[in-house]
Amino acid sequence: MTLVMGIDSSTQSCKAVLVDAADGTVVDARSVPHPPGTEVDPRAWHAAVDAATEGLLERADAVAVGGQQHGMVALDEDGVPVRDALLWNDTRSAAAADDLVAEMGGPAACAERVGSVLVASFTVTKLRWLRDAEPDTAARVASVLLPHDWVSLRLSAPGTDAFTDRGDASGTGYFDAATTRWLPDLLGAALGHDASLPRLVAPAEQAAATAAGAPIGAGTGDNMAAALGLGLRTGDVLVSLGTSGVASTVSATPVADPTGVVTGFADAAGGYLPMVTTINAARILDLQAAWLGVDADGLAELALSAEPGAGGVTLSPYYGGERSPNRPRATGTWSGLTDATTRADLARAAVEALLCSAAEAIDRLVAETGREPRRVLLTGGAARSRAVRALAPGFLGREVHLPPLAEYVALGAARQAAWVLGGGDAPPAWEVDGAEVLPADDALLARCGEVRARYAALRDATTAWPPVPR
Repeated sequence: MTLVMGIDSSTQSCKAVLVDAADGTVVDARSVPHPPGTEVDPRAWHAAVDAATEGLLERADAVAVGGQQHGMVALDEDGVPVRDALLWNDTRSAAAADDLVAEMGGPAACAERVGSVLVASFTVTKLRWLRDAEPDTAARVASVLLPHDWVSLRLSAPGTDAFTDRGDASGTGYFDAATTRWLPDLLGAALGHDASLPRLVAPAEQAAATAAGAPIGAGTGDNMAAALGLGLRTGDVLVSLGTSGVASTVSATPVADPTGVVTGFADAAGGYLPMVTTINAARILDLQAAWLGVDADGLAELALSAEPGAGGVTLSPYYGGERSPNRPRATGTWSGLTDATTRADLARAAVEALLCSAAEAIDRLVAETGREPRRVLLTGGAARSRAVRALAPGFLGREVHLPPLAEYVALGAARQAAWVLGGGDAPPAWEVDGAEVLPADDALLARCGEVRARYAALRDATTAWPPVPR
C-alpha cells in the first residue's frame, strides 16, 4: 500500500492524516492544538507538526501541507523569526491596507494588479504595519514566508530553500493571481526594502524531500486544499463555516472584483478559486452558547424552538471586526430587543445571522462570476449544528449538500502529495461519498427572505456594503 500524508496547519491546530494513495482512505490521523490569539510565535507550529507527525511521517511515501492563509512569517538573514507571526485575523494593519490601496491607484487598480482589493488580512498590509510600527524589526527582515511555507520547510531535508504555491501566494498582496508571478516591487514598497520570496512550485511538481527522501509537494492555502480534498468542480460553491466563514467557487478564469468583496485567488490545481471570506463564523454560535449557558446542541435546540425571525431580534455579528464587509474595527450589534425577547429568540438570531452572512457571500460570488452554483456544499464546525442544517436551505436559497465529516484541508494536501507521486495532468480521482442532501423549501425560503431583508437593513445602517449588480 502506498501511503501519503496531508497536513493541515490551521489557526487552531495541526492535523496530520495518513492516507491510502489509491483511494484516499484515511489510515491514521492525529491533531495537536496551536496557541490561541492573532499573534503567534511560528516556532510553536513547528513543535505542533513534530508532535502531530511523530510515528506517521516515516510511513509516508510523500507529504504536502495545507495552511492558514495570509499570515506574516518574517525571518532574518539566518532564517530566524524577527517577531511573532501576525495571523490572517489580526486587524491592526487596517489603516496600512487603506494606504496601500490608495498608493496603487484605488480599489479597481489594486484588484487589477493583484486580483483582490487589500484588506487587513493580506500579508503585504502586515509588512507595511511592521515598517511603520516596528522599524528596527522591519529592517532585520530578510525573507517573508506564509505559514504553510514555514511548516513545509520544517519537514524538508536540511539546506532546502523555501518554496510555496500559486494558491497561497495569491493571498499575499504581492502576487499577480492572473499571471501567477511574484510582484516583489509591491513587497519592497510595503516593507521599505527588498526581501527574498519563496520559490514558486507548480501543482504536481515535487518541491523538496524529507530527510528520509520522501517527496514533498508544494502545499497550498487551507481553502485551496479543502477544494482539492472535496474534489470541487467548476461551478461548485463550497461554504465553510469554521473559524472564518468562506464561500468559494472553482473557476477556469481569474476574477478581479473592484469592490473588494470577492478575492480573486488562484487555486492549487491550475485554475482559480474566487471567494468571499468573513472573520466571524462559528464563533458567532460559540459566543451565543457561552452567554446562554448551553452547549452547541443546547443552542440548536433553543434556536429551533423559536419562531422564524427570532421575535424581531436581529444580530449584526461583527464581533472581531469584519472582512466582508470590510469593517476591521466593528463590534457586534443587536437590534429589536424587547421585554418579550426570549433566550430562544437570542439563540435563533445568532443562527440566522450566521446564515445571512453566508447567503450574502454566495450572492456576491454569483454576481461576480455570472454563474449560478451547480452545487452548494456546506462544511465546517458550525455545519454540525442541527439548527444550521435545518435552516441552511432556506437562507442559502438552494438545496444544500452536506459531505461526510472529515479533515478536508488535510485530505486535500494528501491528494496533492499523491499527485506528486503519480504525476499526470490532474490529481487522483478520490470520490467523496455519502453526502446528505438537504432539499430546498419554498415556504422556508420566503420566511428567510424576510429575515435577510431585516439583516441587510441593520448591516446598511452600520456599514457600507457594495450593492449586488442587477
